[in-house]
This record gives sequence, structure tokens and C-alpha cells, in this order.
Amino acid sequence: MDASSHIPEVHRTSEVPAVPRTPLPGLFVSHGSPMFAVRPSKAGPLLTELGRRLPPLLAVLVLSPHWSTDFEVEITAGPQPETIHDFGGFPDELYRLRYPAPGAPEVARLAAEILASAGVPVRLNTEQGLDHGAWVPLMHLLPEANVPVVQISMPSWANPAGAFALGQTLAPLAAEGVLLVGSGSLTHNLRDVFGSMRGRAGVGDAGYVDAFRDWIRQQLQAGDVEAILDYRRRAPDAVRAHPTEEHFVGLPFALGAGRLEEGLEILDGGVDDDFLSMDAYVLGKLPNDAQS
Repeated sequence: MDASSHIPEVHRTSEVPAVPRTPLPGLFVSHGSPMFAVRPSKAGPLLTELGRRLPPLLAVLVLSPHWSTDFEVEITAGPQPETIHDFGGFPDELYRLRYPAPGAPEVARLAAEILASAGVPVRLNTEQGLDHGAWVPLMHLLPEANVPVVQISMPSWANPAGAFALGQTLAPLAAEGVLLVGSGSLTHNLRDVFGSMRGRAGVGDAGYVDAFRDWIRQQLQAGDVEAILDYRRRAPDAVRAHPTEEHFVGLPFALGAGRLEEGLEILDGGVDDDFLSMDAYVLGKLPNDAQS
């Protein structure tokens, strides 16, 4: 799925600001529960500080586990994507929130061209909005909502290896000023979360959350992408940390899109709701002028 030889030229209008040609890093963010939007805990301020260090962006492209498709990759292509409240049973204040970032139809079309040229089935979707896996972490990372946002769906074949390849294919966008973000949760066992909230006996020790997080950090620091893609066999308590994989594969996507060999920044977001590790990872190096 290497599309590096099929990168179409980006045609910018006068309204599009100049962007750095140094490729941006990939970014993995844990979005935890929807309550992260109003309860930033430890992770929110870290994302906000990271956002202040970012250079001018052409757009943000987000892979979220909350928009799944069969085989095609779908891409939001409307000029003003709506804020989707794709959850139930939460406080009313969450449903009143809006993230009014504009869309980026030109970036969506460019992403579609890159994917199609690599043989990936793809379709533009002008009706789809941003689900909470996209807009909740962006409320902290880019709270002014003034950077255009494109979301791509998670196709059925996006296991860790598939998501990594998808990130690699879209990586050329990073040189055009598009920040590629994999959204998920470093640990995501909702049975444990809800059991703990309800005081259910037998939930068990949450120590596996720290053990899994520490293992992931060790592999990232060692640059061992192969181990992360094979986490299901190698990581401690991998199946308990992720009974299903959709909240994990944002990390392989960001690894494919990023440049781990150039740098790694760990944002220690702590643990929310006893069982949700909120780590975020900058996979690569921010342009030097953004870190001054």
C-alpha cells in the first residue's frame, strides 16, 4: 500500500495558509470516554499544550474507531461536518457541545486519490460528520476549532497490520501540512470500567492497565514496531486490555503515518475511570520552529 510514487500535486487557494514542508509526526491520542470532553483530567492539558506547539496546519485527518465501514475507506468530504453525539446515557451538557471546525474537501479528495492509486477502495462521504472519537480529543488539542478536519472510517480489514499500512499509505499528507491522528484508547475494557463504576464484585485488579501501558512504552522507546503489531501475542494482558481491537489500531495507524525513528514524545495522560489509560504519543519530531 505504498503510495509514495503516486502523490498528486496539492493545489492551494489563496485562503490556504503556507504550511511547513517538513513532514509532521504521527499522533496517537486516547479519547477515553465521552466525558473526556468536559473532564479533561491529566490528559486534556497535555494535549492543549501540544496543540500550542504545532506549526500551522493545512488540516487534521483522524481515524476513529467509532465510524466503521465494511471494505471501503470512507472520507468526510463536506465543507462543515456536524458534531455527532454517538453515545447515550451521559449528562445533558455533553449533548450541547459542538466542535465547529470546517471540513477540508480538497484534502479529502487528495487522500482519496492517494488511497485509490494504492489500490485501496475509497469513497468520499459529504454527509458524515465527526464522531466523538474525533471531536472529543480535538476539543483539547485544538480548542479554537479553526483547523479543518477530515475523518476517515475504520474498514473491516484494519487490524494492526492493516491499520499500519493505511497510515503508511496516507503518510505523504504529513509533508503537505496534514496532521494524521489515530484516535482510540491505550486500554479499553468497558466491562471493567462499568463494573468498577457499579461496584461489582469480581472486577479484579487494575494493575494490568499499568503493565500494558509500560510494555507499549518500552516497545516504542526501542523502536520495535513489529512487537506492537504483534501485541496480541506479546503484550501482558493484551486481551483484557483490548477485548476487541478497534480502540487499539489507532496506534499502528499513527505509527505508519509517523516517523518513530526520528523521535518519540510520550504524553502521560494517567488513567481515567480506573481502567482507561489515557496515554498519547507523538511519533516523530515536530518541526524545530514549533518547539521554541
